[in-house]
Amino acid sequence: MRAIVIVGRLFPLFISILRDVRRWIWWGEPAVRTRRFHERRAQYLVNTVTALGPTFVKMAQIFAARADLIPEPYVSRLSTLQDQVKPVPTPKIRAEIERAFGSPIATLFERFDDTPIAAASLGQVHRACYQGEEIVVKVLRPGVEALVAKDLAVAVPLTRWLARRYPNPHLRNARTVIEEYSSKIGEEMDFVLEATYARRVRENFRGNPRVSVPRVIDALVARRVLGLEFMEGGRIDQVSARAGDAPFDPRGVVSAVLELYMQMMLIDGLFHADPHPGNLLVAPDGKVVLLDFGMVVEVPREMRWHLVSTVFAAIRRDTEGVIAGFESMGFVEPGADMAKIRELADMLMKLAYEKTTTMERIELLADQVMATMYDFPIRLPSEMVYFARTASLIEGLGTRFDPHFNAIMFASPIAMRMRSRIMASVSTEGGSSPVDMATVVGAALGHVAGLAVKAGKEWLGRLLAPSESGATSSGRVIPITAGRISAPDSHADASVLRLHGHEGRTLAAGD
Repeated sequence: MRAIVIVGRLFPLFISILRDVRRWIWWGEPAVRTRRFHERRAQYLVNTVTALGPTFVKMAQIFAARADLIPEPYVSRLSTLQDQVKPVPTPKIRAEIERAFGSPIATLFERFDDTPIAAASLGQVHRACYQGEEIVVKVLRPGVEALVAKDLAVAVPLTRWLARRYPNPHLRNARTVIEEYSSKIGEEMDFVLEATYARRVRENFRGNPRVSVPRVIDALVARRVLGLEFMEGGRIDQVSARAGDAPFDPRGVVSAVLELYMQMMLIDGLFHADPHPGNLLVAPDGKVVLLDFGMVVEVPREMRWHLVSTVFAAIRRDTEGVIAGFESMGFVEPGADMAKIRELADMLMKLAYEKTTTMERIELLADQVMATMYDFPIRLPSEMVYFARTASLIEGLGTRFDPHFNAIMFASPIAMRMRSRIMASVSTEGGSSPVDMATVVGAALGHVAGLAVKAGKEWLGRLLAPSESGATSSGRVIPITAGRISAPDSHADASVLRLHGHEGRTLAAGD
């Protein structure tokens, strides 16, 4: 019965997409599609996945995260999706907690608030008092594992069949994303794993005077239940002139966020992959608070080395070096037409070094790339999507506080200050000398931020359109969103903060 419902809901959408290629499905020229048509269809897609329930809402959020796979306006519309689910009745939540720890609620907590402060497709969050400490308790929704398994038992075979029956990049990429989602969703529903990541990130930032990470309550960790320290603060995109007890310093906040993500991506190799404003908050003392570790990706040393080396080649305008970097990072399909790869590298560097770049110029170059994008035999490792998304968020945050914010100028002194740590983290035996690597790091990081400034959300999403091969690696993925600070909710976060200036309303990360 569930299979009939799923196919029935998706079939009209699938037929509409087929007609993009052949007006009469099996023959004819491609149908003419205006932007207004795509906007209407994007809204229809949102309505459809909402009706299909939590599994498909989360799946759509992952597609919204892949601006390298789907174009506007679908990315923007899917990015508005929220987990539209009703809270689980309190008796069921209490039963889950008691089952996890083998004790009644009254014994575990001095106080447990029955009204949830956040409810999403996977988890539900309640505030509580544990051994005199204010905490939050995140509980996996009862029955969600069975529901996800049932829906994926339909979605995975269906997309595989469609990809074989109608071979094209869109369907192959859809199959890849859904298969990744199928393989990774179990990790997102494992709060023991999330607690492990939270501890590691907290340890990496121990002693940092500008960053706070909630402490895991060790006695309250189970596969389906997780307790974390309650922290106060306001969403980073909604803080006012004062964050609380300390004067609000916009430049200090942006600097802290930039340094935070540089350290995770290029030094620690453990990257918080969901940097949206619900997960980045400003505490009353002015510290940046990092929340939600359901999306964490390991960035191998080799990948970090190739990243800075490739960008340095771009800085030197060394096309062959850029191509070699593409190959080293897994961008290039085996047996690819290297002339096409060289064409893409030339286009990207032309954009990067256009001294008088205007939005019209960017759009022209983007159209030029898009005209032949499906001929480019490339794939984009998810680590690069994460890094581009973070650079874009930082640029959006900076321009929110300062319309004339220049990410390159802002990032350069921070990168130079961190260069010795980055150098030590990414260099290997036989690699560049310390002086060379310091130069690589300082220039590369500013260059990446500059690309985010120039590109903007729509161009970046279009430029990173799906290739013939699709994408690789992790299923925990995020949107590329430049010029604005927003992202779809992934799941209710365990750490909840009070939003200052909003009548004492409590806010869950991701709300």
